[in-house]
Amino acid sequence: MDLPAKAKALRELHRPGEPLVLANAWDAASAKNVEKTGFPAVATTSAGVAHALGYEDHQDTPPDEMFAAVARMAQAVDVPVTADLEAGYGLAPSEVVERMLDAGVVGLNFEDTDYASGGEGLVDPQTQATRIGELREAARAAGVDIVINARTDAYVQRLANPLETSLERGRLYLDAGADCIYPILAKDEAEIARLASELDGRLNVLYVPGAPEIARLAELGVARISVGSGLAMVASNSHERRLESLREGRPYW
Repeated sequence: MDLPAKAKALRELHRPGEPLVLANAWDAASAKNVEKTGFPAVATTSAGVAHALGYEDHQDTPPDEMFAAVARMAQAVDVPVTADLEAGYGLAPSEVVERMLDAGVVGLNFEDTDYASGGEGLVDPQTQATRIGELREAARAAGVDIVINARTDAYVQRLANPLETSLERGRLYLDAGADCIYPILAKDEAEIARLASELDGRLNVLYVPGAPEIARLAELGVARISVGSGLAMVASNSHERRLESLREGRPYW
């Protein structure tokens, strides 16, 4: 499947009420496992990739290394791949798109935390909307209509009214060309229901402890569910426990 077809297939998997569930991968082996177990697309996790490469999350990974890692995942599977590219690593939107397509990925997470100010607060909403629009224009100029999952970090930043901020930014980002809005760490069922309703179901929810179950999220009308770095951390924790068993002379299996 060529990249335009993969982008189309990925977009069509976003169905409010029948959400795309993404089991985020962090290397080629985990990406292959995701495909092997029947998931129709692979998403990457920036935190999982960063930790595997020896960096911290939140744009600490050099862009060359991040794009190389997501390229290895895309090359390892046949299904569409969407990459967590944080806030774009300071690159121009046109370069982000060029590097995405060179890596073989057809979607991205694009977040609005203001890393230029040390990661405190959010980028001006109009500035972020302009960047999203530039991503869309660059992708269409390249002939691949990528899927833009616009992450807004009002809950992460513990703003005074994260729901209203997420709704305001979500509407703006959709108008600018985003396909889906990702108010990461939104967990309250009533708030998720309102987000899904007012954003036409074009909503990504992070599936973590405290969030509604997958079946309930589907009933609430969300279009996309992801686990972020959850599986990567579970794998790392399991590895650590087994190492402790081995060090103590006990079976590790």
